[in-house]
Amino acid sequence: MAPRPADLVTPRARLGLIIPSSNRLSEPQIRHFAPPGLGVHVTRLRMTGPWHRPISALHDDIKVAAGALADSKCDAIVFHCTGGAMEEGPETEARVVELIAQETGAVALATGAAIVAALKALALRRLVLMTPYRQSVNDAERAYLGQLGFEVVHDVALNLSGGNEYIHVEPARWMELSLEATAAHPADGLFLSCTNTTQIEIIADFERATGIPCVNSNQAVLWAVTRALAPKLGGWPREPRLGRLFGNA
Repeated sequence: MAPRPADLVTPRARLGLIIPSSNRLSEPQIRHFAPPGLGVHVTRLRMTGPWHRPISALHDDIKVAAGALADSKCDAIVFHCTGGAMEEGPETEARVVELIAQETGAVALATGAAIVAALKALALRRLVLMTPYRQSVNDAERAYLGQLGFEVVHDVALNLSGGNEYIHVEPARWMELSLEATAAHPADGLFLSCTNTTQIEIIADFERATGIPCVNSNQAVLWAVTRALAPKLGGWPREPRLGRLFGNA
């Protein structure tokens, strides 16, 4: 039997993700781009589609999910859903982060807050927003970002019905739409919103083509987590496949 890589048995740090049950891309993407030594563990909530509930109605479920991840010795636990995290505003999302921290004692994060930290690290204020969502979800994200001092100069909502459709939008299509939108609407940066898309695959190519920084939900969460866990990971990893953000410590 071949020896098992030590990082699989005893990683330097462990990340726990709480994701919507319909999400199929966060796990493979986070694991693909995670630095050596970061173990990734996942649990799911039924919270989208026919089970849609705002996060203010999910507190008990989130505490149970966070506790289960804490049982796996996760050092950081993330409530990971962009539309859900932003739907009711920054204060509601912050309460979820507090609940996770109280329940587990781990580093607690949520997707919206990680995105905001990434936008600030890149000094981005005027944004083009691109999502697979219905327009009402984009409107909620615009409101969330507006409360925190960001301006969405233009947004594109693909108005897809849910995760089954989100995952089939090819990276080339996200690239085409992003180039069109940023050319027509000058902005400081591009925000590709959603944890269940192929958007992350275009970040480096988009930045090379335009010179415009790009932030994506899964990219921002991995950036925030690896910053928080840098002492355990033996340093903060730079990852050129994830664009300019991963050149900023």
